Amino acid sequence: MKTNTLLLSYIGFCLIYLLIILLGMEDVAWFLKPFLLPFLLFGVYFHHDFPSKKFLLTALTFSWIGDIILLFAERGELFFISGLIAFLISHLVYILLFNKQLKDRNKKNKAVYWIGVTVIIAYLFVMLTILLPSLGDLQLPVLVYAIVLSTMLLFAFKGFLSWKEPANSYVLLGAIIFVSSDSILAFDKFHEPIAMSSFLIMVTYLTAQFLIVKGILKLNQKK
Repeated sequence: MKTNTLLLSYIGFCLIYLLIILLGMEDVAWFLKPFLLPFLLFGVYFHHDFPSKKFLLTALTFSWIGDIILLFAERGELFFISGLIAFLISHLVYILLFNKQLKDRNKKNKAVYWIGVTVIIAYLFVMLTILLPSLGDLQLPVLVYAIVLSTMLLFAFKGFLSWKEPANSYVLLGAIIFVSSDSILAFDKFHEPIAMSSFLIMVTYLTAQFLIVKGILKLNQKK
């Protein structure tokens, strides 16, 4: 009951937060941002124990730390890099989580798997081709981050082919939207400004985190 209430509260609070961004109240949005992910964190914390619970809590915690650090990104490059590291750790933990998650189906369609791998590699190649020339000293950190982010998506896709439905779809969709959110942020910061970038980054980011949490909790429901 606590978990469902907290997840619903997360949705409601996110809608209010996104409306505030749309209204151009950036100062208010800045203040409210640190209070978003704790709804998911406590929702997972109060859920019954399952093998990958600590991984999920850890990934959300580092995402939350990254959220807070990036609030100060305009004050210097160090804050941006530190936030990048926090999210890098979060994605690494998500990779471990997806890998640890129990499989419900032993066989996966190899053709579909390799098509997915090809698409992910193509995405990585295109994004790096666009971004690397304008990154300057940040080329290496962003390159590492992009590779880890793509690997996270790959493990979510592998899970999609192995986990039970519809939870597998939640996690994969969440991972895809997470990649979209980070791609919008990178494109807007390093290549060309995007209209309503703050709203687009946050609506995709908040949706992605919710879908991943919802999917993992569904995969670990008590039978």
